[in-house]
Amino acid sequence: MTLSPIPRVLSTFRKRGVKTLLMGGQACILYGAAEFSRDIDFAVAVSGANLQKLRAALRDLEAESVLFPSLSERVLRRGHACHFRCLAPGLNRLRIDLMSRMRGVAPFHRLWRRREELALPRIGRVAVMALPDLVHAKKTQRDKDWPMIRRLLEADIVRVGERATSDRIRFWLEECRTPALLVELVRENPRAAKIVAKKRPAVRAALENRTSRIERALDSEVNRERRKDRIYWKPLMREIERWRLGRKRLNDEMSER
Repeated sequence: MTLSPIPRVLSTFRKRGVKTLLMGGQACILYGAAEFSRDIDFAVAVSGANLQKLRAALRDLEAESVLFPSLSERVLRRGHACHFRCLAPGLNRLRIDLMSRMRGVAPFHRLWRRREELALPRIGRVAVMALPDLVHAKKTQRDKDWPMIRRLLEADIVRVGERATSDRIRFWLEECRTPALLVELVRENPRAAKIVAKKRPAVRAALENRTSRIERALDSEVNRERRKDRIYWKPLMREIERWRLGRKRLNDEMSER
């Protein structure tokens, strides 16, 4: 049986003291919304000292840069992702994706204050992006992210149950994407629901127990966030293309000398 390379990556980052938050599919697994993922995603603190530790951890894993752009403080601060492939024996060419700034997500220093720290066997304590922040990070153009948001909320509602604080209940009302569960939440928390309903049409429809209207409102949310995500990434993709062309011109000039 092939062992997962994930624990080794997490242990290496922890050993090197890299200030990162686990996010993406691996964080979803820890929150009870299982997702098969061939990569591991981190939000990373951007500072010279932390990037130095990060590069040391990547060297330990024999991770080479793939795709474009290359890792730098400037690139991360702009909102780009940096991608690496682990070539060390036993790591099965696992991909590591690194970001610092994301659309609709708080700055890293606030994410860090809100983090969860989970004790994992054979690894120790790992900093994980808080569930509400993870949900916001998942609001992308990708089809697979929206069912994952739904599963994350369903798992959290079951896990926390009657121990939920008022803030947690509000979070559920703001983000739940399962019509039947949303109706139940509204029924059990009418006062909070009326407050959230002022900004969320899906909750207004749930107050009326109108399933078709809830579904239409949820679809509108997806379309709106996807449109925002396309707008956000458009200038970043143009920037990557400019950098790529600039590097190609420089390489061409060097080869002609």
